[in-house]
Amino acid sequence: MRATFVLLFGWAALTAQPRYDLLLKGGHVIDPKNNIDRVMDVAVSNGKIAAVAANIPSSEAKKTADVTGLYVTPGLIDIHSHVFVWEDMKGEGVQPDAFSFRSGLTTMVDAGSSGWKTFPNFKSRIIDQSKTRVLAFLNIVAAGMGTGHEDEPEQMDAENAARVAKENPDIIVGFKSAHYAGPGWASVDGAVKAGELTGLPVMVDFGRITETRNINALFLDKLRPGDIYTHCFSGHREELIVATNKLNPAMEAGRKRGIVFDIGFGGGSFYWYVAVPAYQQHFYPDSISTDLHINSMNGGMKDITNVMSELMALGSSVQDVVRMTTWSPAKEIKHRELGNLDVGSTADIAVLRLDHGRFGFLDSAGARKDGTERLACELTVHNGKVMWDLNGRAAQDWKTFPYQKESWKRPLAHASH
Repeated sequence: MRATFVLLFGWAALTAQPRYDLLLKGGHVIDPKNNIDRVMDVAVSNGKIAAVAANIPSSEAKKTADVTGLYVTPGLIDIHSHVFVWEDMKGEGVQPDAFSFRSGLTTMVDAGSSGWKTFPNFKSRIIDQSKTRVLAFLNIVAAGMGTGHEDEPEQMDAENAARVAKENPDIIVGFKSAHYAGPGWASVDGAVKAGELTGLPVMVDFGRITETRNINALFLDKLRPGDIYTHCFSGHREELIVATNKLNPAMEAGRKRGIVFDIGFGGGSFYWYVAVPAYQQHFYPDSISTDLHINSMNGGMKDITNVMSELMALGSSVQDVVRMTTWSPAKEIKHRELGNLDVGSTADIAVLRLDHGRFGFLDSAGARKDGTERLACELTVHNGKVMWDLNGRAAQDWKTFPYQKESWKRPLAHASH
């Protein structure tokens, strides 16, 4: 009887399936939502976070990635990017999957490239076809950004914008007012009206300022708590009083009212001469975004890990910049299911390497500021699948890899292709 029990127990142990599909082992976990900042293991099963704990045995996972010495964070969120690529390839958008996973991003929010009239095209051609999770701020201009209509109040239809947002609640996270240089406040007022009709936030890329249209009036009279001011260190709207090198008092007043301040680095919206005094005066951004487009991707911006590194050169910690790219933006766009490592949540994970050395970081003008730390993405998991693995940490060595060689047979004429 005892021998039979031992035999059956041994057979059961041999045939038992591992509990987890993937185990990230030995990394320093930073999960701002759950106040985790220590070495722990993260296990994934069926596309969900299955466990976050110390010393999970590798035997319990089908695949184990050794991430010792690296940071393990929720998948990064970029709330200001441009990924609407027009059919004629005009415009400034980039293909989302080409930039997301290699920099730790699992969620990209397009910031107003499309309006209510062009959103269906954006959804069918880009959003629905992308592996990256793509969300959107809907431009208050019906035709969207870069179409030559951004100064036309008649294009700003809050009711239709709100209708399309209500029809797409899982994708549209708010409304965008951008680049307006026309009379009055039509763009901001239209976006806020759409926001009021839907309960969604507004992101403002403030256009040309005038004597009466300025950030003081914007923050105190126009925007609501929770609305987002992107390009917060641009200097284009007198965020800094250059004559005194002091931050405009409107910035602190806006923060006290609950206005959210976002980086939106872009091709011309982040300058050291603004950012350095702001940090010295203890004014820090709430969230980090790239304003990714074809004119910013090869300049000072590069990608989101580079922007995170630039803020570290200003004095932010790793923990600060992880918070600014995970839980903070998740709350700003009202998608609290993202930006965390809750057990049961979608397994979106970034594994980041912190390099030490002598680095140079550029602003939008091409001016350099030196730094000693740079973040880079080693591995990205999206919906439980490894989407980027720089050094093959989750991969099997080729000598034991189960190649299906028989399925590769083909005529010799094609062997060189």
